[in-house]
Amino acid sequence: MRRSPEPKRPIGIRAGKAFGISHVGARENNEDSFLVLKLADAYLLAVADGLGGHNAGEVASGMAVKILGEVFLEEYGAGLQAYLVRLLLKKAHELAHSGIKEAARGEREGMGTTLVSAFVRGGRAIVANTGDSRAYLIRNGKVVARTRDHSLVQELLDKGEITAEGARRHPMRNIITKALGINFGVDLYEWELKQGDVLLLSSDGLHDYIDERRIADIASSGRTPEEIARKLVEEALPVTRDNVTVVVWR
Repeated sequence: MRRSPEPKRPIGIRAGKAFGISHVGARENNEDSFLVLKLADAYLLAVADGLGGHNAGEVASGMAVKILGEVFLEEYGAGLQAYLVRLLLKKAHELAHSGIKEAARGEREGMGTTLVSAFVRGGRAIVANTGDSRAYLIRNGKVVARTRDHSLVQELLDKGEITAEGARRHPMRNIITKALGINFGVDLYEWELKQGDVLLLSSDGLHDYIDERRIADIASSGRTPEEIARKLVEEALPVTRDNVTVVVWR
């Protein structure tokens, strides 16, 4: 298992069919963390975006991906049934929530993090999400599935009070309703994968600033996971006001 260190320049990690990269972007500190882990017969991927002052955000996001990786390294075995994998993903999110909450003392009081994680094996991806980092399934240049944000803006979208374009510019788009260490909740998804599909995980430093259609275009035109991830970060850097983290499996 390899976890991203504090990057002042882009940090990339490759494992087989997957590649992850994180850039500090427009911030002084990088509070994002990511995981690219090759298991015996699967991949475990994750992006976490930390919340909290005094560098607590980077502590929380780092704890989340560390605990996720440890749970699977200790408890996952090749061929584990899909329903048990779902339970394991949920358990990892719950343990990360508990661990972060316990550690949130002193200057770290109130720290938390998003966490989107994906288990990929054969022709299927099982995804777990807490917060507003995202997973996308991209096929033939289009987004065919994605996680639903735990955010105020998503609730406004669901009610039809704002448009998707308005959501990207909304002044309250950074207010999230679920986060590990603060207010627990996790959604589970299961997606069928086809030849040529791209599974993309990102922090909001990417998808809050780059149009979804453009994300799909870049993901579909790249030849390798690394090329896709690097191009997406390059696209975001001139416009983002946040850290940017992307993990790609193809």
